[in-house]
Amino acid sequence: MKEQYFPTETSNQDIKSRAYWLLRFIMIIICLYLARAYSLQIHQGDYFKELADNNRLRAVTIAAPRGLIYDRHGTLLVTNTPEFNLYAVGGDMPEPNRVFAQLTQVVTIEEPDRLLKEVTKKRSRFSRVKVKGGLSLAEIARVEGNLWNLPGIRVEAEFKRHSIYGPLAAHSIGYVGEISKTQITSGRFPGVRRGDRIGQFGIEQTYDSIIRGYPGKKWIEVDVLGQELQPIRLKKPVDGNDIFLTLDLPLQKVAEEALGEQAGSIVAIDPSNGDILALVSHPSFDPNLFYGGGTSRLRRDLLNHPDRPLMNRAIQGQYPPGSTFKIIVGAATLETQGAVPPTVECYGSLQFGNRTFRDWKKQGHGHVDFHRSLVESCDVYYYQMGSRLGVDTIAQFSDYLGLGAPTGIPLPGEKPGLIPSTEWKKKKLGDAWYPGETLSVAIGQGYVLVTPMQMAVMMSAVANGGTLYPPKLILKHQDPQTGVASVVAGEKGRPVPILKETLTTIKKALEDVVVRGTAAGSRSKLVSFAGKTGTAQVVEMKKGDKREKLPKAIDDHAWFVAYAPVDNPKIAVAVLVEHGGHGGSAAAPIAKKVFEAYLAPPVAPPASPPASQNKKITEPSPVQRTL
Repeated sequence: MKEQYFPTETSNQDIKSRAYWLLRFIMIIICLYLARAYSLQIHQGDYFKELADNNRLRAVTIAAPRGLIYDRHGTLLVTNTPEFNLYAVGGDMPEPNRVFAQLTQVVTIEEPDRLLKEVTKKRSRFSRVKVKGGLSLAEIARVEGNLWNLPGIRVEAEFKRHSIYGPLAAHSIGYVGEISKTQITSGRFPGVRRGDRIGQFGIEQTYDSIIRGYPGKKWIEVDVLGQELQPIRLKKPVDGNDIFLTLDLPLQKVAEEALGEQAGSIVAIDPSNGDILALVSHPSFDPNLFYGGGTSRLRRDLLNHPDRPLMNRAIQGQYPPGSTFKIIVGAATLETQGAVPPTVECYGSLQFGNRTFRDWKKQGHGHVDFHRSLVESCDVYYYQMGSRLGVDTIAQFSDYLGLGAPTGIPLPGEKPGLIPSTEWKKKKLGDAWYPGETLSVAIGQGYVLVTPMQMAVMMSAVANGGTLYPPKLILKHQDPQTGVASVVAGEKGRPVPILKETLTTIKKALEDVVVRGTAAGSRSKLVSFAGKTGTAQVVEMKKGDKREKLPKAIDDHAWFVAYAPVDNPKIAVAVLVEHGGHGGSAAAPIAKKVFEAYLAPPVAPPASPPASQNKKITEPSPVQRTL
């Protein structure tokens, strides 16, 4: 009889153990599948949906046209013109190396290796990279004719900025350039992508968020080469707001021409409200140069240029004010030295300690009262007044009239200038103030530094009788779609704590400066104006030195600050000519041209002017805002 096998209790337990572990293994596999499904469906669902859609759909950003820029009369200064740019999309390139090699045979591309690296290293395979801007019609034709062999390459129509008058008012208007990596990571430009352009200088920079507008987007269906088949959906861009400046274009032209090829600055202000009528900084630059490629390289070259064309001398140039500073010291003298202004005897120099302080007039001015001290710009008078006042009183009155601090003009990079005091020197240089240093300060030398903008603001306050208005450069910005304008209100003027009688006395002397004083050579038959000349030393002259033999690079700076007309001021001007020599001969004639252009009655042109003299810039035709 054959023996039969019956499972023991131990073998039953083995079977149950194997079943248990098998069940656990199956549960783990199921959990892993569920986790993966969750990751794919829920956690990474949007990502894979984007990949799927991008095989068929593309979301293309449409840049908003920047707002236009006008002068105070509505004359167009900056507009938008269409341009065609070349872009590459890595996700549509099965063979990026081959495509770029073929593309370089069709159009000339700068740094193709760098661009290829950028295309292939993009986080999103479907982000576009700008390959070349401003394609010519011939280049467009060549690219379009080879698109069948250039998957991922596309030509897009966009806008570029165009400054109609080139370098004219360039330091006020500024320019637009491609956004940098640092600017993108700063978080100050939401919605702006690599390759987009933003304001990088001047008003274009200060009001970029208003001028730039909001980009749109279109969703398109594409073929296997990434070429557009048909539009699916469109979100239109919102145009940027138009900007109206306070600048007066005809006056700006005259001021630019009056300064000519000389380095320097002219600032013209309406003394009744702070509106800037003209702002000139020479040498200038053409903003249109920044609208092509190589913006960073161009900016670097201009920054390193010895003539510093990118420096806005009106607000960034800091210069000793020379004798124009005597207006400040004169006001302090009248306010603090008693009811009767002091008189002095000028013999051509003043001995102070072991140092001799010389007057510009070698033989001296003789008996000098306050009125004559300003009219003839007597240095010895102000040496003595400075010694009586002390540097801290001079600093106090400088502050009253807006010196030593930024004016608040809405342009980037404004410098504060420098008005020294005992506290400043102790804190900055760790040294005490010496009385002899005050004498140099009293004639606008020594440590004193000002900007042309500050001097124009100061002169405006004198002209209007004692109200300091912050300079204003924007009148309004306007929605181009609705026509609704938002007026930019200027800041309320600050009363200057100087008696009106004091300012009246100063103004009478400034009038005589032009009638019979240091600016008499620029007296106008058409417009009455009052002002103060200044000749600021760049290097200290030694006894026996002759100014006319100084090299141009170290010659004196020429100043003239003035207002017109005398009885009812409508314009105040500060003129600085770098290394121009005497203020009366170099700067005052420029101010005269500005005053006559703004205030003198227009002269009827001849019936048929010669063609060579007819250089008027014609206005452009109306601009098409959309492509």
